[in-house]
Amino acid sequence: MILPIYGYGEAVLRQVATDISADYPNLSEIISNMYETMYNAYGVGLAAPQVGLSIRLFVIDTEPFSDSDDLSKEEQEQLKGFKRTFINAKMLKEDGEEWGFNEGCLSIPEVREDVYRNERITLEYCDENFNKKTEVFEGLIARVIQHEYDHIEGVLFTDHLTILKKTLIKKKLQNIMEGKARPDYRMKFANKKGK
Repeated sequence: MILPIYGYGEAVLRQVATDISADYPNLSEIISNMYETMYNAYGVGLAAPQVGLSIRLFVIDTEPFSDSDDLSKEEQEQLKGFKRTFINAKMLKEDGEEWGFNEGCLSIPEVREDVYRNERITLEYCDENFNKKTEVFEGLIARVIQHEYDHIEGVLFTDHLTILKKTLIKKKLQNIMEGKARPDYRMKFANKKGK
């Protein structure tokens, strides 16, 4: 089932999400719905707060990045096969060079800005079967994970921007809160008139 994506200004996007247990109600259905919602919106990642659930869960499928001509064949292959569910994720380490990439977010449609993040991360998490893992991720995969991890920490990619950039996008953010954005997927807006 395709769920509405919560837009900038919704309170749930600013909450630090809570851990869940394996018996969380309808978990496999929620995960399935999140993948369906993400694919419907042509995203590469989606966190539970973006569909109104303040739980530490996000899903990623980097396949859409795999056909970029800017990447090596090896990087393309890594991105092609990377589809994961992350539950109760905990960032253990962020290291390596910081590098910029033009990021967007399904909760903040029509806004894209360069964000600088570390090239490598070490993450502890559970998969959809609650198998605990600790892994190191690099490059674009690390970036997508960092973006989604921010969501479960109540952080948005716009929080990483300079004061000047934030000032320049202020009107766009206001328009999203008021429901004036027109993405081609279902959204729930914070202050839409006649809600």
